[in-house]
Amino acid sequence: MRILVVDDSRVMLAMLTAILQSVGYTDVVAADSVAQAWEHLGLSEAVGAAPARPPAPVDLVLMDLIMPEMDGLVAIQRIKAEPELRDIPVIAVTARAETKDLQEAFEAGAVDYITKPLNEMELLARVRSALKLKQEMDRRKAREEELVQVTRQLEEANRLLRHLSATDSLTGLANRRDFDAALDLEWSRSRRANAWLALLMVDIDCFKRYNDAYGHQAGDECLRAVAGALAGAVRRAGDVVARYGGEEFAVVLPNTDPEGAAAIAERLRAAVELRGLPHATSTAGERVTVSIGVAVTTPGRDDTPAALLAAADQALYQAKAAGRNRVTPAALVRSLA
Repeated sequence: MRILVVDDSRVMLAMLTAILQSVGYTDVVAADSVAQAWEHLGLSEAVGAAPARPPAPVDLVLMDLIMPEMDGLVAIQRIKAEPELRDIPVIAVTARAETKDLQEAFEAGAVDYITKPLNEMELLARVRSALKLKQEMDRRKAREEELVQVTRQLEEANRLLRHLSATDSLTGLANRRDFDAALDLEWSRSRRANAWLALLMVDIDCFKRYNDAYGHQAGDECLRAVAGALAGAVRRAGDVVARYGGEEFAVVLPNTDPEGAAAIAERLRAAVELRGLPHATSTAGERVTVSIGVAVTTPGRDDTPAALLAAADQALYQAKAAGRNRVTPAALVRSLA
């Protein structure tokens, strides 16, 4: 452990260094001025200013309180003002042992004191005590840093788990669980604000035939492509596109009136068709297409999200029965009137 000894007396510096080295403290740095001490500590003139060079690691400072260019108390306060140095214990070395002087030293930040003339046993006992304190502080900081790192890792793991629990692994969209939560949340918000809430149910046309003709691996690729088209066509941050199950998707559109919902649904339908995925066995055309049912409401006190979902599902059934690859609006569950 490195000990920095600061004293304007070269004789005292030599004596302190010799005593410390005689018992095994071989890394002793001597400074005969505060300016020289600042160089070892990497300090600049102003508190908080960038040092001229990185500070050397120091585990203990023995600071003479009577220095020509700067009072030792001020020097201790200067060290303690730096966040990177404030944990270094400082032992005040003084020829004055009056209670007032010692109190000022402790208030400045010293952890202990040694009086002149030196008592070798007392010096070594206080040095050992201060270095033990420094080692314990270093261990505590290491534990705290480790705890901070572990906490960050746990937070990241929890964030990832939350993301995975809310995400469909195949398509990367929100999963059914997240869709249910989003619908309940937006339902409550819309009811409080007496605002429109739209729900779209989307189904890939003739998807069983697609799987039979091209295989299940191609079917998975088709699901991912359709999911990408739907997500890319929804532009507002508050809208939620989810995989509802199988080849069916759902889109929650807060603050969206009937005309807006129908327009968004048509944009989604066109986006899927424009992907140009071949589907030779479809009854709706030669490409992969979707049918979309639209339901819009302003939730009332006695209404439930299930009613909106049922209306959208009924509209989807009508779109498929009418020939597929189309958008069918449902009768409103409730209107603003």
